[in-house]
Amino acid sequence: MRGLMMDLPLTIPSLLEHAVRLFPDREIVTRTATGLHRESYAVLARRARRLADALRRLGVRPGDRVGTFAWNTYRHLELYLAVPSSGAVLHTVNIRLFPEQIAYIITHAADAVLFVDDVLLPQLEPLASALRTVRAVVVMGDGPLPATTLSEVYRYEDLLAEGREDSAWPRLDEHAAAAMCYTSGTTGNPKGVVYSHRALVLQSYAQCMADTFGLSERDVVLSVVPMFHANAWGLPFSATMVGATQVYPGAQPGPREILELVQGLRVTVTAGVPTVLLGLLGELEAGRWDISSLRIVPCGGSAVPESLIERFDRLGVTVVQAWGMTETAPLATLSRLRSHEERLDPATKRRLRARQGHPVPGIEIRIVDDSGHPLPWDGQHVGELEVRGPWVTAGYHEDERSKDAFHDGWFRTGDVANIAPDGSLQITDRAKDVIKSGGEWISSVELENALMGHPDVLEAAVIGLPHERWQERPLALVVPRPGATLTREALRDWLSPRVARWWLPDDIVFVDSLPRTSVGKLAKRELRERFAGHRWPAA
Repeated sequence: MRGLMMDLPLTIPSLLEHAVRLFPDREIVTRTATGLHRESYAVLARRARRLADALRRLGVRPGDRVGTFAWNTYRHLELYLAVPSSGAVLHTVNIRLFPEQIAYIITHAADAVLFVDDVLLPQLEPLASALRTVRAVVVMGDGPLPATTLSEVYRYEDLLAEGREDSAWPRLDEHAAAAMCYTSGTTGNPKGVVYSHRALVLQSYAQCMADTFGLSERDVVLSVVPMFHANAWGLPFSATMVGATQVYPGAQPGPREILELVQGLRVTVTAGVPTVLLGLLGELEAGRWDISSLRIVPCGGSAVPESLIERFDRLGVTVVQAWGMTETAPLATLSRLRSHEERLDPATKRRLRARQGHPVPGIEIRIVDDSGHPLPWDGQHVGELEVRGPWVTAGYHEDERSKDAFHDGWFRTGDVANIAPDGSLQITDRAKDVIKSGGEWISSVELENALMGHPDVLEAAVIGLPHERWQERPLALVVPRPGATLTREALRDWLSPRVARWWLPDDIVFVDSLPRTSVGKLAKRELRERFAGHRWPAA
């Protein structure tokens, strides 16, 4: 016997249509170079339809990928909604990757059209010859079309001015691709994760639950997490779904600019990696800001230290640790105290809040041993974390590494964790020796390979160590070739043109030899223990 239910698909246009029908006058506010730009949901919907018509005129068909290379703005939100609603696939490109990875991502995804903020255009121009699939580039900005060496270039506002807004959205399959995002990469090239309409809508519902973010139309949501980073943690979609006021910080926002928005617009919800929150604390503790409107600040990307939670508690702001990955769209667990835990002493509550927390409804977690057998939830056993759920990816886009990423129908996260009897997750280590700095991945293997490309380097190992501001930073351990003379500055100069600037090791230590395991691999755990008390040089 089957349930007799209406067959209405869960798709992105349903989120937009709900918001514009019920909350047409609610605003989207963006910080710009000349002040605050404001547009209502009614205007957003009309511009999204014009944008969809512009995509059709540019030859974009259902299933085609449309890339974005942009900061958090109202125009980027228009793309978030118009591209998947038209049947195409939104591909947000991480502007912080180094050029070779950016070119790889755009080409591997086969982006047909690329939307670029005018201030970021110079970053793309040197890659023009490598962007073989891109047929057109659309520049977003308020001024005239800037001079550029790129061909087939259009101005965003000109395209919208010519677009129609009277056509209906096509009927879409909820299982069709809506968006895609590439992991920052640990070893090798970044991996593409494709999200269905259904996955993004279900994640939006999850974020609105009382025990997660509890989003509602009463909220003013500031999306600080980059829109090129795991869909800005899904907030543009979930905030649209409930008709919340949305705030976007524009290009290169610093702590002061973020706090001005929080204070001036009475923001109730924002989110960010620990690095961003630490930057805000520096401003908050040095000046006078009114952030009393904030009711919750989800924080993730790397482990949230208890000290950060405590410092925000003293300011009357609740920081909630969230955990997820690009592969989990991204919210998977959230660390909110349960009712019986509210009676505990403050120190114990902060310790619990510093765990990665409980899986949100719809997500299942488990830990397994080296043989893949599930381990008990006793808070003692440690194993590799695996997850599954309706918004967890089932494979990478055209990537043979998919077969190694799944086990028995579960996604293998590569994280090592324990799970308490009540289902609370704590990640204790990473199976792979990647370094997470300010919410972004740094590959130790790629740094090692680059270092060993220097003619005077015999061996090199890179490990991640705690850092007060960035949570983790790379420390390079180098064995010079016999008779060679090396300096820290010379090696950093060697690395500079070969890796992203933020990948550069904060320190380089010269050693006589490197420890290895019985099978000849670098013993990185031993190195981490040996250098646990390492003092970073002054900036």
